This record gives sequence, C-alpha cells and structure tokens, in this order.
Amino acid sequence: MSRGILTPQRWALALLSAALLAACGQEPAPTAAPEAASSAKLSADAIRAKVANVDEAAIVAADPSNWLTHGRTYDEQRHSPLAQINADNVGELGLAWYWDTGTTRGLEATPIVVDGVMFTTGTWSTVFAHDARTGELLWKYDPEVPREWGVYACCDVVNRGVAAWKGRIYVGTLDGRLVALDAGTGQPDWSVQTTPKDRPYTITGAPRVVDGKVIIGNGGSEYGVRGFITAYDADTGDQAWRFYTVPGNPDDPIEGEHLKAAMSSWRGGEWWKVGGGGTVWDSMAYDPDLNLLYIGVGNGAPWNRHIRSPGGGDNLYLSSIVAINPDDGSLVWHYQTTPGDSWDYTATQHMILTELEVKGERRKVIMQAPKNGFFYVLDRETGEFLSAEAYVPITWASHVDPETGRPVENPGAAYAEKPALTMPAPYGGHNWHPMTYSPSTNLVYIPALDLPFMYGQDNAFRYNPATWNTGVEFALTIPPDSITEEVALRAMVKGHLAAWDPVAQREVWRVQHSGSWNGGLLSTSGDLLFQGRADGMFAAYQASTGALLWETPVHTGIIAAPVTWAVDGEQYVTVVAGWGGAFGVASGIPAQDGNVIRGGRILTYKLGATGTLPTPPMPEALPTPPPMTASADTVDQGELLYHQNCSVCHGGGAVSSGVLPDLRYMSEQTHQIFQGIVLGGAYKEKGMVSFSHVLDSDGAEAIHAYLIKRGHDAMEERRLLAEQSQSDSAPAGG
Repeated sequence: MSRGILTPQRWALALLSAALLAACGQEPAPTAAPEAASSAKLSADAIRAKVANVDEAAIVAADPSNWLTHGRTYDEQRHSPLAQINADNVGELGLAWYWDTGTTRGLEATPIVVDGVMFTTGTWSTVFAHDARTGELLWKYDPEVPREWGVYACCDVVNRGVAAWKGRIYVGTLDGRLVALDAGTGQPDWSVQTTPKDRPYTITGAPRVVDGKVIIGNGGSEYGVRGFITAYDADTGDQAWRFYTVPGNPDDPIEGEHLKAAMSSWRGGEWWKVGGGGTVWDSMAYDPDLNLLYIGVGNGAPWNRHIRSPGGGDNLYLSSIVAINPDDGSLVWHYQTTPGDSWDYTATQHMILTELEVKGERRKVIMQAPKNGFFYVLDRETGEFLSAEAYVPITWASHVDPETGRPVENPGAAYAEKPALTMPAPYGGHNWHPMTYSPSTNLVYIPALDLPFMYGQDNAFRYNPATWNTGVEFALTIPPDSITEEVALRAMVKGHLAAWDPVAQREVWRVQHSGSWNGGLLSTSGDLLFQGRADGMFAAYQASTGALLWETPVHTGIIAAPVTWAVDGEQYVTVVAGWGGAFGVASGIPAQDGNVIRGGRILTYKLGATGTLPTPPMPEALPTPPPMTASADTVDQGELLYHQNCSVCHGGGAVSSGVLPDLRYMSEQTHQIFQGIVLGGAYKEKGMVSFSHVLDSDGAEAIHAYLIKRGHDAMEERRLLAEQSQSDSAPAGG
C-alpha cells in the first residue's frame, strides 16, 4: 500500500478520515464536591425570578458580576472588568468547589451565570443548573438525544452552552432541536425541530437571543447538508426567519435576494445533491446600535471545490463573515475570507467587536482569526476590508491583497493535480476555542494551532450520505510503521497562546504550550489571562507580558473557555474541564503526566479557598492482545479501512486520547465479539452503531487484524519507553 510522503506533521495531524462516531463507555453517576459549602437550596421561583431580568438591556449594561451571554457581552470580547483577582494576588487562588459531570466526552461549554446561578451543558446536549457559590446541583435536563445520532457528529457529541432570556434557558440539541426550558425547574416550555430529519444535521453551538428572537445554526457539512441559520420567537418557538448560506437546487425557487446574487458563483456540478455546506455551527456577534447580527459561515460540502464546483467560482457564502438584519433575516453585507474554499477553512471562528484607530481614524470593527491563518480586521458597519496578516505559518496563500481583500493563492495549493503539504491543517490556525480582547492592553489573545496537513484529491469520490464527503484522499495520511518514529512524532504536536496587536497586525508575545488543542481564553482588568490546557492544567498568565503567574492540575484536558463572576462581593473563576472535540478524539495524543482521568468536571476558584481534588486513580493494567495470525496484506487492508472509518473517533494509528476506548487495549471479550460490535451493532446504546452499511465481514476482520497488530506495537512502544526512562535515570559514567 502506498503511503505517499511521510512527514512528522502528516502523521500527527492528518486524522480527519471519512468516519462515523464510535463507541463510548458507560458514564458514571455525577458526584458533587465534598468541599462545597452547604446552603439552603434555591427555590424554582427564586431561580426563575433571577433569569426573568435577563433581557437586551441587561446584556448591554453588562453587570460585571454576571456572565449573561456566550461572550459575556454582545460584542463577544470575553473580557471582564472584575479585578479583585489580579496579577498581584492570583497566586492565592484556591478551589472553591468542583462537580463531576459524570461524562467521558468533550466538554466545550461557556457557563452562563445569573445572580449566583450557573447554567451550563455537558455531552449529548444535557443542561445543568448549579448554585454558583457552592456547586450544588439545582436541576438537570436531559433531552435524550438518540445515541445513534452521534454518528453524524463530526467532532464529538459536544455542546458549547445555553442562552438565558426572560425566565427561560435555551439549548440546541445534537439531533437538531431548539428547546426552551423553565429556568426554575429545567422543564421544557417548548421545543422545535430546527433541521430536516432526513439529513445528517447536528447542533453543537450555543444559541443567542437578539431582540426577543433565539438564533440557532447547525453543523454537518462533512456528511452533506445545506447551511442555514434560523430565528425563533423566544416566547412561542414560532419561526421568524431563515437565512440560507448557499444556493439550493437551481430548478427550485430561490430563497432570498442574496442567493440570487450568489448563484453565479457556483459553476458546474450538482453541489445541492451533497448539500453545498456552509453551516453556521458556532460564532455569532451582535451590534444593537447598528442592529446587525454577524454570523460566521463554514466550509463547503464536499470540501474540495474542484469536485463541488468544477466550473470555478467563489461559492458564496462559504467561509464568510456575514452581517444580517435580525428583524427580517436579510443580508446587509458579507466578506469572504477564503473564496472557493477547498481546505475546510471555515469562518465560524470567534468574532469580536470593538473600536480601533485605523490609519488615524476611529473605526467600528469586527475581528476574526479564522482557520485559514490570517487575522482579519473589517469595518463592521460596511464590511470594508481594513487589514489581514498571518498569525500562524501559511503555505496555501502568500498574502491578502490590500486593494481587493482577497487572498493570493500559491500555485498548487488547491491540490487538484497533485497532493500538497499545506498549512494550516483542517483544524485551522485557530479553531472554535474562543479568543478574547482586552481593552486594558488593546491586544487579542488567540489559542493558536500550528498544524500542517497533506491534501490530495479523491478522484474516486462518490457521494455517500452515511459517511464523510470531503473529496479529499485521506489514505495519504496513514501513520508510519516505525514505532520509534511514532514515539518521537507525537512529541512534535504543539499549540501556543498568542498575544496579537490588531492595529499593527503583529504578534506581541507568545506562550508555547507542550501540546495542541488547548482551551479558550478569558481576560480580566486584573491584568490576567486565564486558559485551560491540554496537559490537564488550568493557568493564569499576565495579560501584559505572558508571564505564567499561577497554575493548578485538574487531571483532564481543558478545551472550554473560563468565565469570571462575582457574588456577595467575592470574585470567582469557573472552567468546564473535559477532553475531547475533533482533535481530542482523533489525535491519539497520549495523556500527559497527571492528566489521567476520563471524566468531566466543573471547577470554580476564588481567593483563599482550600478545596482539593481527589487523588487520580492508578492506570488499569493493560491486556495482552491475541496472537497475530493474519497476513501482512490483510493487516495493510485493515489499516486503510480503519483510517477511512474509525480514526476520527478512535485516533490515528488506533492511538486514543482516552475520550473513547483505545482499541489497542481491547479486552478478551471485545475481541471475541468484534464482528457483533462492528457489524451487528451490539454497542448501539453506547453510541457505537453498526458499520454494516460500509463494511462487510472480511473488511471488519481486516480492521480487527490491524488492531491486533497495533496492540503488539503498543507493547513494543511501552518497552522502548521503559528502556529510555531507565537510561535517562541512570548515573553518568566517568
């Protein structure tokens, strides 16, 4: 089997195979922190009364004691004026309380805090309400998402949080519903199916509420859907408007003037059969003075524009920042960051509103660091391009033309003729993890990724609604055979925290992290910057210099962004910890020292607190794999099939990050019933559906043979690591 050009970056990062979501373990019961102080439980009426005061005026007023919307304020700056905790005393932070979520998948939510009540989400779109001072669980809502729907979640069964408005809490569910909950009880007031059930749509993003309308997007481009965003009446759930981001079938009526303008930018092919893509799966921002709602639009379906739109064209409004009139859902302006995107370079990443001095003039701007690697500053009134510079290494384009605002692509970057090693990877220079902007330092802080990827055209592409539809040949990215090289390559996967000057368009300082896929960010007026990391540490840095001031272990990787709030005169900082998401599930990066638990946690800190976390459990003994009896050809075939169907969830090279089972260490029983699991759906209720629609018995057995080989590889890897450890600890000779 040809392995193409093997590079460390290709092995470490090219793990987005055409795959379905796979098995998850049973989830333990939640456990409240024993350190939490006891108090009288808040009544449903009291909770409801607090949330009844959340409306547009309250969000605009932005009381620093609360965190009322996803980015704290409509401008999505994620900056808090609170400064009781500051650079001088942050070393005195201690654990006030923690709460185990009872989940073992990625946690990405930003908590909403309303007058001492915290609302957040877990996996499978579950909603939790807590007493923010003590961590006491007030209520829990489980939307009972069918576990088999998880096969359509490209990037883990995550949820990024809720919205609060006039006595209700709103959540989007993985299977496409928008649910309005009574804030006092967690009981549904109304529910609406926002997506067609005959297409593989998902919802992972947090809703926003603008002028009494709940705004919600969706995901699913990889599987083949058409993007749109919808507004619903917050009181009744009635649809107010829907904005489609890409044209549908040209033979059908066109839904909006903006799509008439876009139609000529899609040329050739039948993109509407795959869907076209353009899902609005994460970021939004709102300017109440301009009455503009800003949305970020995602990648095409399929990714590869030479298959999606073989006649060329920009393919509006893929990979674009779009300004919408929230009254009627009409287009006001748009700016496309990656015309004709072929690399999964979404513009769904965090957008921030502020005012900057640009060429001597004060401008109202919108800023974004999308996947494509350029940091953009636009006039948010008109969409006028102001500036863009690379914030990570880029190979697909040389620069953005200052006159046209269009990127200048490098020859061969589109990979239609031959594979191209490209930066950034489909994970992007920056993914969904929120940035922050500090008015105190005038800097934007970016949780950046520095990851390449080998793109190659899939010339045998055929649309299959049961799998990923990218038009990219993922067989180019299969890991190398060498175990020693594999050990070395994993150490090369990195990420960093960048402080970015949006006026000068340059990096001011950087904190290099030991691993990739680190958490979102929070800045405060205490000259602090908070971030959770992939290595299981929660940290505070000085916002002005990047100096590490404080860190504490939480024993699981953190990808969500922290929030800060205050009650009874005390400032608190909260972060949701739980390793997962696209890279966390697929990367196969092993847990770092002390980063050993699979369960999720909500953790809250304040000055002088003395709570402690339980001692992490010792790792379980690893089983010995069965003898290797299959031929080398069968193992090679199994390797290819594994990376086509399994690696997004169980990791490249079958090296799991611990979010889902590491298939190198299957139990004897699992080996015995392997066919029943993979083809018969024996673990369907755990989320591992049958793959009989894409695999036959011989294919499943080939994958099994490959996994047995990888089990033996892991034994050899552990032996080499043990020898290296002994060598490192041996006294020097002389």
